[in-house]
Amino acid sequence: MQRVSAGLAMSISDLKKNPSAAFDVSGGQPVAILNHNKVVGYMVTPDRYEALLEALDDARLAETIRERSGEVPVALDWNEL
Repeated sequence: MQRVSAGLAMSISDLKKNPSAAFDVSGGQPVAILNHNKVVGYMVTPDRYEALLEALDDARLAETIRERSGEVPVALDWNEL
């Protein structure tokens, strides 16, 4: 059994008939796209997609900070750079 991580689902056939309907009924929430009752993708609004990318970037940055938290600082002279 496959998990559907969206409150709404739409068949790929219905999506082909009327793509904008997915966003009209979703209220900006993600819509799972199904093909033979299996999730083949998700549709999200541009704002939601950008927020997801921002959250992913933040998570990567937080991981880099955790990795570098034990490093010893090095004194630098700007003139030597």
